[in-house]
Amino acid sequence: MLHLIAALAERALPAPIHRALLPAAHAVRHRWRRFRKVPIAGVSVVLTNFSGDVLLLRHSYGPDVWALPGGGIKAGENIAECARREVQEELGIEVAAIEALGTIEETLSGSPHTAHLFAATINARPRPDRREVLEARFFPSHSLPEPLGEVTRRRIDVWRGRSG
Repeated sequence: MLHLIAALAERALPAPIHRALLPAAHAVRHRWRRFRKVPIAGVSVVLTNFSGDVLLLRHSYGPDVWALPGGGIKAGENIAECARREVQEELGIEVAAIEALGTIEETLSGSPHTAHLFAATINARPRPDRREVLEARFFPSHSLPEPLGEVTRRRIDVWRGRSG
């Protein structure tokens, strides 16, 4: 639902107004998921530069924590393409090679959630959309900023534990 509201608002509203509406849309989505408890699925992408620094971002809605790029999978959408789309939408970066890391089964907003995790190395400067994403920065992987969201922490742990 947030994706639909965001898509409609992006076309019709100036960025500051769109950004102001996202927290309310996020709160509605959160309550709806708690009520319905319908299984949902999404992607998260650990983006690194050639130095191994991790790209984290801050959203204009939800908890005020550093997070990974990602979002919900559209009906019928290939999960790797979803990961690429989310990075493009949120950061203006095209991702060519992407590595699937696996999945995490969890509960988000009271609903069962399958998180599909990906990793990619990029050689591009992030350009946050200033609607959904307010800030995006690289951090050394051994010194990530606080507050780091618990969901993000679990995903980075999977990335750190990958083989190869």
